[in-house]
Amino acid sequence: MYLSEVEQRFHLDLSAISHQGNTRKRFDFVLFKNNKIYAIECNFYASGGSKLNETARSYKNITLESRAIPNFHFIWITDGKGWELAKHNLKETFDELDYLFNI
Repeated sequence: MYLSEVEQRFHLDLSAISHQGNTRKRFDFVLFKNNKIYAIECNFYASGGSKLNETARSYKNITLESRAIPNFHFIWITDGKGWELAKHNLKETFDELDYLFNI
């Protein structure tokens, strides 16, 4: 679901994480439960590389920027052997996210 669709459907202002509407972010899943919105990203990395570092940094920023949005929560589910080479980036992001799941 695109960020703009989440804004329209749930009457939220997500400009803090869309950089004032300049980013076309798309979440893998969006759940609505008990008047709370959970935006979920899921991914798997079989190998290392710069993509993991950029993903971790991006999701950390989304979390920090979205904390001021009432009833909005960001969840990241990730896994894969690639994280063995990027443990530091995963840990740095883990320390900031309220919801990060990694097997």
